Amino acid sequence: MGDKLVKAPQELAATQEQIILKMNGLLVMKACLFTEKRRGSLFLEDHMLLFVQRGVYTINYGGKIYNVRKNEMILLKKAIVVQYLKTGDPEGDGMMEYRMFFLKDDLLREFAKMANVKPQKPAVSTAVSVKPVNERLLKYVDSLNPYFSEPENIDENLIKIKLLELLFDLAAADQDLMLQLLQLKQQVRSDIPKIVEDNILNPVSVNDLAYLSGRSLSSFKRDFQSIYSMPPHQWIRERRLDRAKDLLMNSSLSVTDICFMTGFENITHFSRTFKERYDLSPVSYRQQFSFA
Repeated sequence: MGDKLVKAPQELAATQEQIILKMNGLLVMKACLFTEKRRGSLFLEDHMLLFVQRGVYTINYGGKIYNVRKNEMILLKKAIVVQYLKTGDPEGDGMMEYRMFFLKDDLLREFAKMANVKPQKPAVSTAVSVKPVNERLLKYVDSLNPYFSEPENIDENLIKIKLLELLFDLAAADQDLMLQLLQLKQQVRSDIPKIVEDNILNPVSVNDLAYLSGRSLSSFKRDFQSIYSMPPHQWIRERRLDRAKDLLMNSSLSVTDICFMTGFENITHFSRTFKERYDLSPVSYRQQFSFA
């Protein structure tokens, strides 16, 4: 079994070698580590911009591989799962260094208002791509170094100002990046069954699914009910329990691994929910019905 899926930034902040700047949920992370290869999976709770300064950060998302190298960046939307591989600089000292900027919808709305960007719904989704970091952005990243030297002494409002500065610099970099920023706050309307099936085993909330489908929460719930004749919370829970039952019967995975593999985030909640459905705890169910 691989590493547990980590939520970013919530759980990532407690598991990596980094310095963090944080204000009211806004978060900037600096990581510097020695590594030959390090793999894992992230569930993005917020939109994320990744800058690489040393080494290679490889991302597997949507069936595509993105290699982000020195002085390159990638912008990813929230509520998705990505697999990563970190590789230290093979021609240097084996070190890897990068910055992660986590961008909330409220910040994007404030940026759009300040930049006088008119709301619009993109006709097609702008493709995710690796971009070079231009001179202006390189200087912006360097301007953060003094703050990382004394994060506890930085005024929280300054972090917000610096993140807004980042968004203006990104928008000025090229038109494609501006379109990507706009799409972060206004998703393209998508097919509900595909969004749900693609994410059923990921730790997504109904709010996340509504966002990914390009709908408001109320519209998503209404459209979901019309398709499945069941509220989304109930339908998703039933599907996850069905998968958990199958794994308990036909695999040797631990109950904890099965819990996280099927989209549950807490082993106590998983065990209680499973028992309510099947009248047995996961351990007892496996002992009685396992074919593994």
